[in-house]
Amino acid sequence: MGGFEALFRRNQFILLLLLLSHIQHLGLAIDSHSTADVCATHTISPGAKGDGGEKGDLGEEGKHGKVGRVGPKGIKGELGDAGDQGNLGKTGPIGRKGDKGERGLSGIAGGKGKAGTVCDCGRYRKVVGQLDISVARLKTSMKFVKNVIAGIRETEEKFYYIVQEEKNYRESLTHCRIRGGMLAMPKDEAANTLIADYVAKSGFFRVFIGVNDLEREGQYVFTDHTPLQNYSNWKEGEPSDPYGHEDCVEMLSSGRWNDTECHLTMYFVCEFVKKKN
Repeated sequence: MGGFEALFRRNQFILLLLLLSHIQHLGLAIDSHSTADVCATHTISPGAKGDGGEKGDLGEEGKHGKVGRVGPKGIKGELGDAGDQGNLGKTGPIGRKGDKGERGLSGIAGGKGKAGTVCDCGRYRKVVGQLDISVARLKTSMKFVKNVIAGIRETEEKFYYIVQEEKNYRESLTHCRIRGGMLAMPKDEAANTLIADYVAKSGFFRVFIGVNDLEREGQYVFTDHTPLQNYSNWKEGEPSDPYGHEDCVEMLSSGRWNDTECHLTMYFVCEFVKKKN
């Protein structure tokens, strides 16, 4: 009985050793597989696509992109509304005299007049007509003398008088000449200063003086036909006559000269030479 028990225990020990050896062999086999092979047997398949999330907040405005190339020329637009009326332009030159018009229709005949007296009145009518002309001249001269008394300027050789009647240049020349004078000709600084002071203190802005280029464009002379060789006092930028219409000269209250159109009307200055005793 004792020998059998010892044999049994010996067999149990051998079986235990074999079991341990087998277990150790299994462990080495498991360790020899790669991690990827081991994990591959445990990979989980992806689930179904989830529902869409809520819309996020509006992000910050991005930077401006590069300027694109110039596009093609657009189609011509519609005609715009008419603008406001512009300023009145410069007065144009006087036009030529028009052609004679057609004769009008005859009017209705007047009533029969009263019978006149038989008289040879032609001689008397002529006398009356001459008297009317003389009276008209006298009235004009009286008006001129009255105005002269009211204000005049003088030098050692001349008198200067502003005629306060608006006339064009040619009318001004005639007005001075029929009174024994000429349109004022400031031929030196002293005369020019005197006339300018006279004009300014009278409260006027401009007057005609005796300077023009009526005979030859661009060559200004005094009304006695002497050239402007020794003295002139043009305003800056003058004379300027781009259209050839400004052939007469005005003096401003500053004493400066400016070329202007002869058909304009304004006051003017006459000069009279003093008679020597």
